[in-house]
Order: sequence, then structure tokens, then C-alpha cells
Amino acid sequence: MQEGCVPWPESAVRTYREEGYWTTEVLGVWPAARAPEARARTALVTRAGVLTHEEVDRAADRMAAGLLGAGLAPGDRVVVQLLDEAELVVLSLALFRTGILPVYALPAHRSAEITHLVSTAGAAAYVCPERVLDCDFRLLAQEVLDRTDSLRQVFVAGDPGPFTALSSVDAEPVALPAPDPEDVALFLLSGGTSGPPKLIPRTHADYAYQLRETARLCGVGPDSVYLAALPVEHNFALGCPGVLGTLRAGGTAVIAPAPTADACFPLIERARVTITSLVPPLVPLWLDAAEWTDHDLSSLEVLQVGGARLDPDTARQVPKALGCTLQQVYGMAEGLLNFTRLDDPEDVIVHTQGRPLSPADEVRVIREDGAEAGPGEVGELFTRGPYTLRGYYRAGERNRTRFTEDGFYRTGDLVRRTEHGDFEVVGRINDVVNRGGEKVPTLEVEEHLLAAFPLLGAAVIALPDALMGERTCACVVPRDRANPPTLREVKAAFRGRGVAAYKVPDQLVVLERLPMTGVGKVDKRALLAQLET
Repeated sequence: MQEGCVPWPESAVRTYREEGYWTTEVLGVWPAARAPEARARTALVTRAGVLTHEEVDRAADRMAAGLLGAGLAPGDRVVVQLLDEAELVVLSLALFRTGILPVYALPAHRSAEITHLVSTAGAAAYVCPERVLDCDFRLLAQEVLDRTDSLRQVFVAGDPGPFTALSSVDAEPVALPAPDPEDVALFLLSGGTSGPPKLIPRTHADYAYQLRETARLCGVGPDSVYLAALPVEHNFALGCPGVLGTLRAGGTAVIAPAPTADACFPLIERARVTITSLVPPLVPLWLDAAEWTDHDLSSLEVLQVGGARLDPDTARQVPKALGCTLQQVYGMAEGLLNFTRLDDPEDVIVHTQGRPLSPADEVRVIREDGAEAGPGEVGELFTRGPYTLRGYYRAGERNRTRFTEDGFYRTGDLVRRTEHGDFEVVGRINDVVNRGGEKVPTLEVEEHLLAAFPLLGAAVIALPDALMGERTCACVVPRDRANPPTLREVKAAFRGRGVAAYKVPDQLVVLERLPMTGVGKVDKRALLAQLET
């Protein structure tokens, strides 16, 4: 495997091969999408138009040749941050085919996060849009170039300014040596629950298995139409089965410009969408919109909901309001995925977040005292399996605390397991705000606050929010009590520091002091109780 990655033990590799979990399949080269009957069928629907499987395949081959012609080589890392358009999909397939490794940044990331990703990955290139709202990504790219050593090239979708237009990365296709299926194919990002995001290496073999098995479980095939309402750079919309799993099966992926009902309902009607994915805060908005919409949603068969726990009352309304089956999904970019099955009883679908995808997924629920939890008992979920990593990229110290000696990943999630093997997610061990499915690491936000303002202390906690599930509340103790920062100033400071918008505090509370524990740490439970009274 790539330097900096932690390999699976040879005994596990042998088992995964022999039992068929790992095959010789390479991402981006999919027989079902190349079959004669599939080539003329629609593969992608975006704001820019429609592409067939043949057109996507040809465009990916040309871009692959263009990337190699631009000086990139197999094993190079490329930070990819594009809008959800056809270029993102074509670029991904091209990178998979060449063995150049995408590092998927999130749309909301700005200079602080991109600099971290480039530095950690040792990325040779960065691919970005020209501009999104008030952010000129060409200026951001120049900042990252100035701060990092490895970055050599910047490719821009749109007017490239001083950089290279992504549209010019185009050449006559060349014969490409097939990547090793057991080598890294892509890097996803951790939720960043304890600081900046960590890089998650996913191999061709393990991610291909995920795509195959999730498509099978969700009934996705050549006639399926998947709507990507969420950002495609997220594992959920990318590969659960998402855009990649649908294309691999020879189906159609429709990419929405936004996850709102206004944007998605017309697409569901027009493209006859059969399956889509949402995070919990969006579900009530879709349910409300469904009451008055004139759009025909009858093609929709499955609504996947994941990223945070969906409350049972909302879950119960989905089949009647949208006329489809609800599928709860609980998983992580690190690997393990849990799904309610489409034929599960209503009680399981409404009240649990499903059970493991694979028969080879090994799971343990460990109580606080270190003993294994019984059915109904709460504990931390540990896991290992054929598509779960054995270590973050270039994160030796972190790996020692997040993985057991026998290779189990400590998820940090508190769960209880039913007697039938389904999980109910209870919460997180780590201190994190789950803001609409985006994980906001409180420590990182606190550090930005302390760096930006003269404060005696700062503590960030999660408060319940009707729309987002949780909102980020920053509690600060100013040095000058007569001149505390305002929320507007905090938001401006975070923008100036290049911090992603979802990490900016939603609420600011000014205090005279922070409650402390007996060992001198901020007592966040006491702080939460103080704010709730």
C-alpha cells in the first residue's frame, strides 16, 4: 500500500480474497456501464445537461490521458473540491483509472482546511471551482500554494485566472496500466470530531465491495435512478451506493443543485428518480413540502436517511407523505455501514439505524468498564471488516488511540444493540456538535475563538435545534468585560481565518466564568445545564 497507510494483516487479506469480498475489480472500470445495452443509456443528469454512459466513459478516458500529460503520476495525491457537476464524476473516474489519488474536500472547506489537506496528503495538485458565492477559489488556491511545499498545480473549473483550466485537461486516450486493486484508490475525510479532519485511505478492493453490496442491498440496478441531493464528496452520496454505486450498476445518477424540496421535487418527477439520500434536518422540510407539491413523486421507492439519528415521529411519517420506503443508514467514511433492510418491520425501520452491511463485519459494543455490552446495554462501538480501515493516513499517534491491538476501530459512537442485531445510536463519546449531519469539532472552534479574540476562556457546546438537530453555541469569557465580542464579529473573524461556514458558531453566550470540574477542566455538562435554566 501507499506509504503512510496501514495495511490489513495478511491473514485478513487472505480471508477477504478467498470469501469473495475482495476481487480484482478496479474503480471506474465497470462492465455493466460498458455493456452494449448500457452505453446509450443516460448515466448523468446535471444542470449542464445529460451524458450517456458512453459519453462519461469517453470523457473519463480523455481526462485520464490529460492528467498524465499534465505531469501527474500514479500515486500522486490530488485535493478535489468541485461543485456537484459532471466534472466531479468524470474527474473521479479518470483519477481511479490512472492510479492518481483523489482527496475529497467538502464544498464548505476554505483555506484553513484545504491547506491542512494539502499538507497532510503531500498533494501535488488542487482542483477547484472558479468561484462560489463570495469565495474566489483562485485566490484561495494562491494562499494554499504560498503556505505549502508539495502543491505544484491548480486546475480550475471555469475561468482559471493564472492557473490551468480543468477543461484543457484533455488528450487522446492512452493505454493505462491497471492499478493494483488492493492499493489505495481514494481518500475520504473523517468527521473531524477531535480537530482537523484525518485522511481515510480506501482501496479499490474495499470500496468496490462497498459499492457492490450496498447496491445489492438497496435494489439498485440498470433501471435505477439515484438523486444526489447531498454533496457527492460525502461517502453517503458518493458510495452508499450513491453516485458511484449507481453508475457501476449501469443506472442513472441525477445531481441536484441543492437538497431542498424546491430543487429536488421537479428532478424526481422529470427523471423518474427511484432512490435518494438525505440527512435528518432535511426530512421534515421535504415532508412539509410534499403536502402542497404538484410534482409527481410516485417513482420514488427508497429514501435513505443518515448522518445523524432520525427521530421516530419523523421516521414514521415518511412512507405516507412521500409514498416510499424509509431506509435508515448509520455508518462512517472509515468503513462500517449499517442499514435497515427494505423489508424490515416498521418498528425496526422507525426506531433503529440498522445492522451491518456485510456478514464479515465484526462488531463489539464495549461498556465503560471495558466489558462487552449485552443486548440493550449502551457502549462504544468497535468494528473491523473488509471495508473498514486499519489506520488513518500518516496519523501514527492518533492510530494508537483509535485502533485496538487486534485492529478494531474505536468509532467513538455510543450505541445499544437489540437482540436482533440492529443498532440504536445513543450519542458520541467525543465532544462534537452534529450540526445537520456535519460534525463540528468543538476543540477546533474553541481554538479559533481563543486565537481571534482576547479571551480568558472559551467552551463550545451543542444545543438542541429544531432544524439542524444541534446548533453550535460558543461560550466565552472576555478579558475586557466591557467590550465582549459580538456574534457578528465572531462570524467575520472565522471567515477571515478561512474556516468552513458550518464550523462558525450559531450562538454566542458571554459569561463571567466557565464552570470547572475538580481536575480543572471545563465542566460542559454543568455549562449546558446552566444555559438550559
